[in-house]
Amino acid sequence: MEAVPARARVYVVAVGLVALLCLLPPSTSRTHAWAVLLLAALYAGCEQVARRRFAGTFYPVLLAAAFLLPPAAAALVPLPGALLSHVEARPFLLRRVWRASRLVLGVWAAAHAHQALDGCDAVATSDFPYALGPAGAAVLLFCLVLTLLDGGILALAEKAPARRAWGGLLPRSLAPVAVHGTAGLMMAVLWRSPYGPVSALLVLLPMGVSWWVYAQYHRERAAHRATIRALVQAVDIKDGYTRGHSERVGQASVLIARELGMDEERVEVLRFAGILHDVGKLGVPTRLLRKDGPLTPEERRVIELHPEYGHEIVRGISFLGEARTAVLHHHERLDGTGYPYGLVGSQIPECARVVAVADAFDAMTSTRSYSRARPVPTALEELERCAGTQFDPRMVSALVRAVGRSGWHPAVTADEPVRPGDRPPVSSLPGARG
Repeated sequence: MEAVPARARVYVVAVGLVALLCLLPPSTSRTHAWAVLLLAALYAGCEQVARRRFAGTFYPVLLAAAFLLPPAAAALVPLPGALLSHVEARPFLLRRVWRASRLVLGVWAAAHAHQALDGCDAVATSDFPYALGPAGAAVLLFCLVLTLLDGGILALAEKAPARRAWGGLLPRSLAPVAVHGTAGLMMAVLWRSPYGPVSALLVLLPMGVSWWVYAQYHRERAAHRATIRALVQAVDIKDGYTRGHSERVGQASVLIARELGMDEERVEVLRFAGILHDVGKLGVPTRLLRKDGPLTPEERRVIELHPEYGHEIVRGISFLGEARTAVLHHHERLDGTGYPYGLVGSQIPECARVVAVADAFDAMTSTRSYSRARPVPTALEELERCAGTQFDPRMVSALVRAVGRSGWHPAVTADEPVRPGDRPPVSSLPGARG
């Protein structure tokens, strides 16, 4: 982003000046100078690999510096790597200054905490488990400083409210940084051992392998998201009525799943199920999806094939798991009058019962050119009225509780214009036709 607001530029310059002060006084012994040079070169090399191959930052070397060196000396270690690393967007200099400044302040604070708790002596004598206490405090402070700085730049550069700017940053970053801190502590202990700095490099090998595995996992997840996004975009192009609908059904499905206490892995599967529930419309003739007025019995039978078409489309996508059965059965009803198979009660898979409620809820609360959105309380009352016949009462109750507690704030709005010919729903309960 080339246009950085003036207030964000001032913030970066101010943080840079504070970081510059942390580098003083430059009273570094010859031993410390060699350690700074070696660690700075090592960090610069690791940072180049990490950013190009893993799109991340390699903290173990920085935290090892905080455990080995005085604060002013440790704060020098991130400078070459941060200032010389590749930056993809303008303004390049400002972004490099920001990257270097935040790391300087984080390492300086961590080194101060470690030194204040006599962690250097514990590292030098390999005094375990005492060494873990000062190291843990240093990692926590390092993480806290980065969180405060990152939240500040988010609030100023993107005008993000405080809750969104700082909310969740510390919990998300603490676990991975703690792993890096453990590796950094191992490096520091080996560095001070009779085997010297060369032995400390051995720690980087398993760390690099584990990070490579972690990066592969995230690449795989990114590929999954890209697959789902492509399918949803294809449906949205074909049927304007579903534009944004799929993402919102995924969001409502997540609300229900979490309210029911499902684990996060299954919640993610339910999100996929909600997003992909209408993918079978790719197999339905476009003229039927966009038809004005009521459908003939024959046309309705064709429309009602879309869950089976959807299941055929996604059946080979193994990572979707039970989401595939939700795609197939999300139009089944508890009383057996649904489609495609007329399943009754518990014969309908649980994931499909979740998506059915989420689908109807979003259909009722979405604004279209041909119908106004119902108020959320009205939509919830309608779901409760149909609970036990069309919908699973347990799923309806879960959605009512979740929305009552946190409200309904869909990430995707339904206010985009609808193309001429987009068909209206024909049931009194929106979404019944798809």
